[in-house]
Amino acid sequence: MGVPPDLPSMRQLRYFVTLADNGQYRRAAERLGISQPSLSLQIAALENRVGQRLVERRRGGLVLTPAGREILPRARDILAQAEDLAALARSLDAGVTGTLRLGATPTIGPYMLPGILRHLHETHPELKLLARDGPPRDMIEDLLAGAHDLVVTQLPLAAADLSLRPLYREPLFLAVARDHALAARARVGTADLAGLDMLSLGPAHALHGQITRLCRDTGARLRSEYEGTSLDALRQMVAMNMGATLLPALYLRSEMPAHDTDVVAVPFHPVMTRTVGVAWRRSLGHPRLIARFLEAADAVVADAYKGLVVQMRGA
Repeated sequence: MGVPPDLPSMRQLRYFVTLADNGQYRRAAERLGISQPSLSLQIAALENRVGQRLVERRRGGLVLTPAGREILPRARDILAQAEDLAALARSLDAGVTGTLRLGATPTIGPYMLPGILRHLHETHPELKLLARDGPPRDMIEDLLAGAHDLVVTQLPLAAADLSLRPLYREPLFLAVARDHALAARARVGTADLAGLDMLSLGPAHALHGQITRLCRDTGARLRSEYEGTSLDALRQMVAMNMGATLLPALYLRSEMPAHDTDVVAVPFHPVMTRTVGVAWRRSLGHPRLIARFLEAADAVVADAYKGLVVQMRGA
């Protein structure tokens, strides 16, 4: 698409500024690496575009007309803004600046994102990060609608329009009241769940599906009349002996101190896990901002979460 005839080109503005700075066509042409006739043609074209004489030739060089004096600082501003735009584009391409809009499910985001966001702030301070949490279904709908660039959620996801990248497998623990018969066990197996009352979050959460399948496979009873609104709510319900539930390792480290007197988290044998990863729209390809987030996530998982989760870098 061509430049409209009434708008000056960036080249013409740059030639005009260079000419004004050097005061002579010969010196300006040498600085620009073009011939004097070419420079004269471009200045004449600029004057035609703006409908004003900008320079007057004199024996000792040239002077700016009143219109030229008015237009010169604006031309400088336009060129500076254009350079800022080019620099921003280079930074965006390198993934070191810009705004990344993150969505996260509430059973994951509060317990794994702070370390990653802190790492990104330290390594790429020009990056702006906007984070919001919500149920997985809402997060994915918002992602597909363009409200988020990236969503941290439990995998797998059945969405043909999304690119998926697992980050880690996280152990799940059986949470029971302190006086429950299973509380003194060093570990439990799925056979120990037969007849056990289980509590869960609502159906919008991926953990609900996992607990539902566990109940179906082991003979545990899902107490569907009670649904927690958060992992904290589930833990409080467990403390009141309303049933048992599954709690993830990062939540336990963050929110449940070892001296908790009401709830005990018992590991499974073999280990029961969930997979946590990220999703973004396939149409985005693999932009640098998302690559920077994945690099930070891999670094934090390898360091801060070591021993708690099993990393799936590059999976």
